[in-house]
Amino acid sequence: MVGMRIAVLGAGSWGTTVASLLAGHNDCTVWARDPELAREIYERDANSRYLPGFTLPSNLKATADLEKAVHDADLLVVGVPTHGFRAILVDIRPYLRPWIPVVSLAKGFERGSLLRMTQIIREELPGHPPAALTGPNLAKEIMAGQAAASVIATEDLAVARALQSVMQRGLFRIYTNHDVIGCELGGAMKNVVAIATGMSPLSRNRTLGEQLGAGRTLDEILGSTRTVAEGVGTAFTVHELAERHNVQMPVCREVYRVLNGEIPASEAYRGLRIQAGHEREPG
Repeated sequence: MVGMRIAVLGAGSWGTTVASLLAGHNDCTVWARDPELAREIYERDANSRYLPGFTLPSNLKATADLEKAVHDADLLVVGVPTHGFRAILVDIRPYLRPWIPVVSLAKGFERGSLLRMTQIIREELPGHPPAALTGPNLAKEIMAGQAAASVIATEDLAVARALQSVMQRGLFRIYTNHDVIGCELGGAMKNVVAIATGMSPLSRNRTLGEQLGAGRTLDEILGSTRTVAEGVGTAFTVHELAERHNVQMPVCREVYRVLNGEIPASEAYRGLRIQAGHEREPG
């Protein structure tokens, strides 16, 4: 699986980074919703909106035409946010070749249905092997050439190994895993924990959580940035899942309460009360 035709949907920071990695040995096209952004990527080898200061591979193609992006792809990578994930799959369905693998880059759950992204792929694109690429990855670190690791999760490990060989590049190491549910849950919930650490006085991360900790409202923060903080939506869906299945998740609950406007960030975590379980019992 070398020299494949690959379509990456979504030209945000992470979608563009993954497309840049894939363009190293493949015919890769990234789809951008904004024609001006697609033109900048294709003609100037740059994405100044989401990756300012970085030069993209000269052979990376870009388009704002969905049909052109996906009609002859051997592999589809979907890097749009969770709230637009299902809609983009519906839009590309008439143009997609049969049976090609579909890899999700999105970390989170669909609001309302509470479905994971690979579940949505199964619903909207039956017959296409679904996979998830997930890990503690920062786009700008990877673009800068720093070492990073991720996991490609799919039920068929033969497919996982084939995807690993295509997507792994240089210092970006990819592991394989058949625990799709665990990988998607971990990838989604780490974003909620990232917000939590940003609200801690010991953390000075420039994250949404830090800005909440500084007293800004969620609407103010979201209104001042182009990027999507997936942890916001995930906090609400995780809270709903925890309530539905009676799972105690005190950190996620506090993040939810802050984002929902129930308490200010300064009051979060003052009393993380959870009933002691087996691991706290003596002996």
